[in-house]
Amino acid sequence: MHPMLNVAVKAARRAGTVINRASLNLERLQVDRKQHNDFVTEVDRQAEAAIIETLSEAYPTHGFLAEETGAQNADAENVWIIDPLDGTTNFIHGFPQYAVSIALSVNGVTQQAVVYDPTRDELFTATRGAGAYLDRRRLRVATQDRLVNSLLGTGFPYREDQDLEKYLKIFADMSRNCAGLRRPGAASLDLAYVAAGRYDGFFESDLKPWDMAAGALLITEAGGLIGNYRGEEGFLQSGEVMCANPRIFAQMVQCLSKYSSC
Repeated sequence: MHPMLNVAVKAARRAGTVINRASLNLERLQVDRKQHNDFVTEVDRQAEAAIIETLSEAYPTHGFLAEETGAQNADAENVWIIDPLDGTTNFIHGFPQYAVSIALSVNGVTQQAVVYDPTRDELFTATRGAGAYLDRRRLRVATQDRLVNSLLGTGFPYREDQDLEKYLKIFADMSRNCAGLRRPGAASLDLAYVAAGRYDGFFESDLKPWDMAAGALLITEAGGLIGNYRGEEGFLQSGEVMCANPRIFAQMVQCLSKYSSC
């Protein structure tokens, strides 16, 4: 394992310990509302602090882009992109679908990725050029070649500033063109599941870099494609993302490109 990835795994597991401990006593959890249906807890903040502390001890000159504390030294050559608890709404309801997501960007290119599911103790990792893994098992995207037979993951709009009506049209269109849609509510895990072949594809809009950065490297290192609804780059900036194996990716572009905001 690459030394930087090894430190990221240590940070993710440390955050997972914070999350698992808090999950045993959810009724005492302090929950704040960022905006409508967008929550943050003391656990998000504690997990993020644990991650940043672990990474900073090993790499004091590195920068950070984290969900709760924002950008720190973001002009550095090496920047860690962090979501300490992706799926906070699931977590506060005791629904076991959430994850820690950590990616390392070097001069704007993601080089290392960790997505850690503390409820199942599943560790998804990737190093650019060295493949994607679930624990020690090499990951490959699914081999399905027909969208009509595919199981897809997605995410629904949940904030007031998102276009629910547009998404309902997308949902209806995609429902007619695939075997099934799932919306568990943690994008980093959804992307990891595509890399692992559990989903045939995934799409969502209005995401943030910390939702996608680690999962995107997992996808490409597992042999998949990722882009916006037109199949183009720039998804980390636009927040509009779609991924699958190459054959399903092309068929998803045919369905989703007309809905692209890019």
